[in-house]
Amino acid sequence: MNIELPEKRYYKIGEVAKAFNVNTSLVRFWEKEFDIIKPKKNPKGNRLFTQEDIKNFKLIFNLVKERGFTLDGAKQKLKENPESTIHTFEIISRLEAVKAELIKIKNQL
Repeated sequence: MNIELPEKRYYKIGEVAKAFNVNTSLVRFWEKEFDIIKPKKNPKGNRLFTQEDIKNFKLIFNLVKERGFTLDGAKQKLKENPESTIHTFEIISRLEAVKAELIKIKNQL
């Protein structure tokens, strides 16, 4: 999963939805379902997602969309052993980045 977001402090809900190729309604739904996603809200009520929120959204996206967990299964996995789940996801993400970089180098040769 390669998410392309510019490096900045806050992301709007539309930017998050576009990066993950999902609807904004799914972003709002997961925000309600998973307590690890806690966007800030500006005075107008617009959600502003931090880098930490994006990282957590990637984790949930991986569990639900890529690994096929149900929402209840993903919640349970995050509750019973959150450190192990996050650590495993970070390792997989790093390996995917290395793989992408190697493929890029291969194509340049």
